[in-house]
Amino acid sequence: MTVREIVKRFTFIEIFKGMALTLKRMFSHAVTIQYPKERRHIAPGFRGQHALAKNQAGQAKCVGCGLCATICPSQCIHISRAKGQVTKYEIDILRCIYCGFCVEACPYGAIALTENYEYSDYRKEDIYMTRDKLLLNWDKYMPGKKGEDYFKKFWRPMSEDFGTPPDQAVFRGKKE
Repeated sequence: MTVREIVKRFTFIEIFKGMALTLKRMFSHAVTIQYPKERRHIAPGFRGQHALAKNQAGQAKCVGCGLCATICPSQCIHISRAKGQVTKYEIDILRCIYCGFCVEACPYGAIALTENYEYSDYRKEDIYMTRDKLLLNWDKYMPGKKGEDYFKKFWRPMSEDFGTPPDQAVFRGKKE
């Protein structure tokens, strides 16, 4: 046992440091948020409730290719197609882990994770997201310019990121 350890043991320095910290914090303002009146600040790119994106004409962008359902690690997305139309697009929110793979995998930018985090309910059926509910979420949480900017800000690369740079050497073929 060193001299320093002996001094610490008999003078209770750690206890006094802890008491000083407690007294310093005791008279400061609390950081508790009073939920119904105050809302927390959402960080940009927050992954919340799902939505199916719409194009400028107000139609769903989803073509039912199934890439989002294929890449989903929790297998919570279920899609059915018939005669070139999406007949069923459902997400079991209780199984979702909010990884964002579905958004990354979609080549059409048809699914989004909104900033909404307040969607608890008492019955499982009310949380199960159908195609109609997902389309309403787009109108509700991603209106206008916000929906357009969502993919540009948080999900890269986009199709416009790919291309041949202007100074890239390109094979032109055989000259005759």
